[in-house]
Amino acid sequence: MLDINLIRNNPQKVADALAKKGCVVDFAELLAWDGERRAKMTEVEQKKARRNSVSAQIPRIKKEGGDVAPIFEEMRALGEQIAADDKAIGELADKIFDFVAALPNMPDDDLLPGEKENNVVVKVFGEKPQFDFAAQNHVDLCTKLGLIDYERGVKLAGNGYWLYRGKGAQLEWALLNYFVQEHLADGYEMILPPHMLGYNCGFGAGQFPKFADEVYWIKEPEDDKKKGHFMLPTAETALVNMYAGEILDEAQLPLKFFAYTPCYRKEAGTYRAEERGMIRGHQFNKVEMVQYAHPDHSAEAFEELVGKACRLMEKLGLHFRLSKLAAGDCSASMARTYDIEVWIPSMGIYKEVSSVSNANDYQARRNNTKYRDSKTGRPAFVHTLNGSGLATSRVLPAIIEQYQNADGSVTVPEVLRPFLGGLEVLR
Repeated sequence: MLDINLIRNNPQKVADALAKKGCVVDFAELLAWDGERRAKMTEVEQKKARRNSVSAQIPRIKKEGGDVAPIFEEMRALGEQIAADDKAIGELADKIFDFVAALPNMPDDDLLPGEKENNVVVKVFGEKPQFDFAAQNHVDLCTKLGLIDYERGVKLAGNGYWLYRGKGAQLEWALLNYFVQEHLADGYEMILPPHMLGYNCGFGAGQFPKFADEVYWIKEPEDDKKKGHFMLPTAETALVNMYAGEILDEAQLPLKFFAYTPCYRKEAGTYRAEERGMIRGHQFNKVEMVQYAHPDHSAEAFEELVGKACRLMEKLGLHFRLSKLAAGDCSASMARTYDIEVWIPSMGIYKEVSSVSNANDYQARRNNTKYRDSKTGRPAFVHTLNGSGLATSRVLPAIIEQYQNADGSVTVPEVLRPFLGGLEVLR
C-alpha cells in the first residue's frame, strides 16, 4: 500500500510513477475526501474539548444552585453531533483506504516505462546448446522415458495437470532437495506453511482485492470473500505475512526464509501450443525465498536474491538469461523485478523460471509489519523481497531438452546425481 502522506504531499509525482506501470489515476477525489476527513477530525476534537470543559463545570453550577437542565440538553445535542461526525469520519476513512488499497506499487525510478517491449537483458549465462541430431521436445522425451504421464494427469484433474512417474518423480524431488540444500547452506530458515490461507494474506501480499478471482477458493462464502480461505498461489503469500501486525527488533533484520510448496493457480485463458506439457499449469512445485530487510539494506538484499537464483541455474549447467523488467511488466505489488529466463530449445524462446522482486514497504504497509529503529526508538516499516528458488515446472523441461542425447536418453546434471543415488543418465 502506498503512503497517503506521499500522495497528499506530492500527488503528481505518484501519478507519474504509476503511469509508468500503465495505471492512470486522478487523486482529486481522494484528496477531497482526505481534506474533508481531516477537517471533520479537527471539528470533532473541538467539540469533544467543549463537552469536557462544560462537563467539568456541572458540579460547580449544581453546588451554586444553578439550573443545569439547559447544559444537559446542550451536551446531549453536542453528543449527537459528535457521534454523527465520527460516523462520517469512519466512512471517509473507509473510502480513502479502499482507494489507496487498489493502487499498485510505485516502480523504482530507474525502471523504464511500458511492458515486455522495454525489458532489458542484463546478462546471458552459457551458450545455447547445439545438437548434431534431430532434437526432441520435452513432452515427447518425458513420455518416451516414462517420466511424466500427461494423459493420466488430465484424467485425474483436467487440462493443466500432469503426473510425475518413476524416475521423473525422483528427478523432481532431486531438484527440490538441491534447492533446499543450497538455501540451508546460505543460512535461510526453512518454512513449511499452510497451503490454505485467509483473505488477509492475499491482501497483505498485495494480490487482493484486484486478483482475488485468480486463486482457488475453499468454502468461499457467497457474500464475502474476506471470510473465506484460498489455496496459496505462491509461498510468498504466506511468508510475507508471518509477522503481520508485529514490531520486530532492528537487530533481527534481515530475516531470511525459504519454503517449499505446491502452487495453485487458475491461470485463466487458453493454452497456446508452446505452453503444452509442464510449461503452464494449475499446480506446480516451487521453492520460494523471502527476506524482511532494513530499508537501508534493501538494495543489497535484492542483489543477494538475484545472485542466489542465478547460482542455482548455473550449477545446473543450464543456458539462461537475466532480464530487468520494465515498470509495466512488474507485478502490481513490486517496485522492481529481475526475471531468470531459461532457454527451451524446442520452442526457440526463453521462459521465466524465477522472478526476484522488491516490494519496498508496499506489502509491509498492507499487513503492518514494522521494526523498531534502534536510534529513534520509533517503529518503521520493513522492506519485503521475494525470489523463486526455483519453480520446477520449467526447470525440469529445460533440463530434459538441454541435456538430451542422440539416443533419446537424458544426462542428469551433476549437482542432482547425489539425490538420485548417483544416476547419471535417464534412459
